[in-house]
Amino acid sequence: MNELPHQILEHPAEPGWKVDFDAFLETHPDLDTLEVVLPDTNGVLRGKWLPGKALKKVFEQGVAFPYSLFGLDVWGREVESTGMHLETGDKDGVCWPIPESLKLVPWTERKTAQVLLSMYDRDGQPFPADPRHVLENMVERLKSEFGVTATCAFELEFYLFEESEGDWTEQPRPLFSTHLGPARQNMYALSDLEALLPVVDDLRKACEAQGIPADAAVSEAAPGQFELNLHHRQNPLLAADDVVLLKRLVAGVARKHELKASFMAKPFVEWPGNGMHVHVSMEDEKGNLFADPDKGPERLGYAINGLMKTMPEALLLFISTFNGFRRMQPGSYAPASICWGYDNRSVALRVPASSPEAARVEHRIAGADANPYLVLTGILAGMLEGLVQKKEPPAPVTGNAYEKRKKRLTPWMDEAIDAFEASKLMKRAVGPEMHKVLTEIKREELNEFGREISSLERQTYL
Repeated sequence: MNELPHQILEHPAEPGWKVDFDAFLETHPDLDTLEVVLPDTNGVLRGKWLPGKALKKVFEQGVAFPYSLFGLDVWGREVESTGMHLETGDKDGVCWPIPESLKLVPWTERKTAQVLLSMYDRDGQPFPADPRHVLENMVERLKSEFGVTATCAFELEFYLFEESEGDWTEQPRPLFSTHLGPARQNMYALSDLEALLPVVDDLRKACEAQGIPADAAVSEAAPGQFELNLHHRQNPLLAADDVVLLKRLVAGVARKHELKASFMAKPFVEWPGNGMHVHVSMEDEKGNLFADPDKGPERLGYAINGLMKTMPEALLLFISTFNGFRRMQPGSYAPASICWGYDNRSVALRVPASSPEAARVEHRIAGADANPYLVLTGILAGMLEGLVQKKEPPAPVTGNAYEKRKKRLTPWMDEAIDAFEASKLMKRAVGPEMHKVLTEIKREELNEFGREISSLERQTYL
C-alpha cells in the first residue's frame, strides 16, 4: 500500500512569529472571520473565508489549496497548457501564513482578520510557480551573487467611480468628471481630496490599522484619479506584500463608501492610465551602493544600463494584461521608449532629485494591475545584470522623451510574450516553472481577446 502524502509539521517562518501570533490571539479572542489570501500568477487574490476560531489551526497546520491555482487565467479559468491541472491529478499544496501580514480588516462590519499565504509542496519546499517565492529566489540571488540587498518603494495610481449595477461594459464616468467644457484634471488639487475626506480618512486609518506604510495621497492627472505612495522597505518581499494588501484595502474602503476603485492600466483613451512606479536602491554592508561619493554614480549607471538592456524581454512582467499595452502611448505620462534621465517623468527610468544617501532608480513602466512580486523580480534581475556586466548606459534624455528618436517599447502583447519566452535571462530570473506558466497563461488570454468582436468593428463593417 502506498504511503499517504505527509503533512508539514512546522511553519517555515522563523520561530519568533509565535510571540506576535499569541499576542494577536490574546488581544482578539472574539474574532468572527478569518480571510486567508493567496495572490495568483496574475495577482488576483484567491482564498477562503474561515471562522475566526480556525486561526490557530491555520498557523499550526497551514491551508490546503491546489497547485493549479497558479495555472489560472485572469478570468479564473484553467489553462491546460500550463500542465498544472487534471493531468497532474490536481494535487494540493500546503499554504502557510506570512506572519507579518496577520491584521484586522477595519472596513468590514464583522470582526475580521486577514493573512497572506504562500505555497509549499508536501516536502516543505517553496512551490516554484508561486510569485512570492519567485521574488524570494531573486532576493537570495542578489545576496549570493553580488552581496547586496534592495530597498524598494511603490507608488500606485487608481480611479474611483460611483458604484454601478451594470456589468461595466459601457465606459464609466470617474468621480469629478463632467461633459461640460474641458476635462477637470485637477492635478494635485487639495479640493478633490477634501471632497472625499471621509474616504481619505478611512484609507489612512485602515493603513495604520494594518501597518501598511502609506505616506502620501495625491489627486492625479485625470478626474477621479489618485495616487498613494508607500514608504520604502528594506525587504523587497514586504514591499510587494504592501502593494497586494494596499490594493485590497483601497477596494474595500471604496466599497464601504459605495464607490468602485479600479487599478485597470488604461480605463480611458483620452485620460492617463494607472501606473505602478517602483523606487529601488541597493545596499551592501557599507550602505547604498549608489550613494558612494567615488563609485556611486558609476554603479547607478551600470544598474540603469542593465534595466535598459533587459527591458524588452522583461516587459511581460511589467505589463501583463491585454489592456496594459494600451497605456504605452506617447504624451501619456507612461513611458513609450527605452531611455532614462534625471528628474524626467517622460522617461522609462527616472533618477529622482534627492540627497546622495537616497540615490535610486524610479522604474515607471509597470501598470497598476501588474503582479508586484513579478514586477520587482524583473527590476532586480535587470539591475543585477547591469552590476555584473559593468557597462555604462547611453546619455540621459533631457526634455520630452516622447519627441526623441529612441527605441520604442512594443505596444503589442504578442511581441512581449515572444520576447519573454525566448529569453534565457528571464527564464533564470523567474525560474523555468514560472517562465512556462506565465507564457502559457498570457498567450491564452491574448487568444481570448482575439476571438472577441469589438463594438467598433460592428459599427464600422456591419
